Amino acid sequence: MNAVLDMLARRNPRTRGEYEYALKQIIQEIALLGLWRGKFFEKAAFYGGSALRIFHGLDRFSEDLDFSLLRRSDGFDLADYFPFIVRELEGFGFDVEITMKEKNASGDVDTAFVKANTLVHFIKVGVPADIRDNVPANRLSKLKFEIDNDPPSGFEVESRFALEPVPFSVVLYTPPSLFAGKMHALLCRSWKSRVKGRDWYDFYWFVKNNTPLDLFHLEKRMEQSGHLEAGKPLSRAVFTRLLSDRIGSVDFSMAKKDVAPFLRDAGALEVWSAEFFLDVSRRIGFRIED
Repeated sequence: MNAVLDMLARRNPRTRGEYEYALKQIIQEIALLGLWRGKFFEKAAFYGGSALRIFHGLDRFSEDLDFSLLRRSDGFDLADYFPFIVRELEGFGFDVEITMKEKNASGDVDTAFVKANTLVHFIKVGVPADIRDNVPANRLSKLKFEIDNDPPSGFEVESRFALEPVPFSVVLYTPPSLFAGKMHALLCRSWKSRVKGRDWYDFYWFVKNNTPLDLFHLEKRMEQSGHLEAGKPLSRAVFTRLLSDRIGSVDFSMAKKDVAPFLRDAGALEVWSAEFFLDVSRRIGFRIED
């Protein structure tokens, strides 16, 4: 587990929560290596918060690994890649189990979970006794994999190299397409009783890093989900109005509570308000079509 110990040391965890997140991050990155060895990225692309964290430096933890087929394929089976993930994780000293969630008959998203015993792996990597002694013996670290088997059109991808635990490459959405996916979640996600503060944090992060928004891909995502009439272009004016309306409907105190556990320093959330995000929204840049 020497490579894992090196990866853990670079993350400098200090609390039980930080150790748990650090191990989950390491498992995520080794799982990506396994997918690469299985040639998964010849058929699929990585996107979402974990893609931002691993390849673009997003400073919050993301629990899930989200993927999209490059094009619809009715014969694709995520379970075909489980042996590559398990083999790679076991090779680095992790004992894991992968299970597939039963899919809704009408759904186009496959979901799987990687499970590992938290206490066992705390002991393996030498987590200090005063931290690990309070971890229940049956506590599991769970990572969720999801893949969209019917991706909306209009996205762009690129290849990026990871250097840990060994060099390998991943196909992932370009930053403007990643931004479009995040804005679709922010505008169209059904909140029920819980506001996804992580979506709002990522929105702020994209704007802060001068990432242009791919409005065309957002349009195609909204068409597919039924939030925009097919064939009706999503203009900047319409987008701005939809975003302004969404901002006006958010309880940002709830949003802050959602995202705070995923940040090492939650001090930046103090300023969050409708006024703050309206100001952020006015700074959005847009990808210019060729």
